[in-house]
Amino acid sequence: MTEEIDPNELDSLEESPACVLVFNASDPSGAGGLSADTLSIAAIGAHALPVVTGAYMRDTAEIFDHIAFDEEAVSDQARAVLEDISVSVIKVGFCGSPENLSAIAQISTDYANVPVIAYMPNLSWWSEDQIDSYLDAFKELILPQSTVLVGNHNTLWRWLLPDWSSERSPGPRDIARAAYEMGTPYVLLTGIQLPDQFIENALASPNSVLVSEKFEKFDAVFSGAGDTLSAALAALVATGTDLEAATKESLSFLDRSLDAGFRPGMGHVIADRLFWAHPEESDPSLDEVKETSAEGFALPGHETRH
Repeated sequence: MTEEIDPNELDSLEESPACVLVFNASDPSGAGGLSADTLSIAAIGAHALPVVTGAYMRDTAEIFDHIAFDEEAVSDQARAVLEDISVSVIKVGFCGSPENLSAIAQISTDYANVPVIAYMPNLSWWSEDQIDSYLDAFKELILPQSTVLVGNHNTLWRWLLPDWSSERSPGPRDIARAAYEMGTPYVLLTGIQLPDQFIENALASPNSVLVSEKFEKFDAVFSGAGDTLSAALAALVATGTDLEAATKESLSFLDRSLDAGFRPGMGHVIADRLFWAHPEESDPSLDEVKETSAEGFALPGHETRH
């Protein structure tokens, strides 16, 4: 017997949050990877569809190793949800192997109308041979599919402009031109060094710098900042925010997440993507814990949109 659906329930289903398909590695420290992605996307008000590409062996201080899933396992995970759920944006994080990148490129080709936000992390913990083959595959397979490439200024400079010979550092448009030659129209660069302990983060195309935000450096080392920023950007684009406004809001989200960061272990500080959920001022009534009845208890309204 088929159960009838209440029209009010149908309306609520139609108002479900935008979905972001995320390819990234599992991070047991909770600093980056899929942990950062799912928390950031949920904090913005979208819904993450996390596809596990592998697993880090790491703590909050460093990455020791990584085990990649095989490409069939990655592809099967993604296609299972894609055949069931409408996806607004695809976010590509660390995928572990050229074979996985190839599988993801084929999927993004099959869903060519879905924007791709690609993030390139620092891979200095890996061996040189692994780095080279991964970067070559990413450049050949993922960049032609990407709408925005996100990464640290130095990381993208060394990768996309290895023969840079000028005495000045390449600017956002220089790196954007290099990405554009690979098929990516926009880059979001972080950590551009400025005088007086400031850094610049910038969204650029080959012809112009569309967004430029200056931030004061934090006196701490963070893990997971890049995944947080790229996931927030993907979620905001998925909700229909235009790219420039989404960039500004995702940079603000990252800044506030880092400002509220915490150190759960002996290593780096982890961004707090749920900073908005903490009370701004302590409530004196909470200083003493009292036994109370659960009768009449109600959960607060779910208002998580950043």
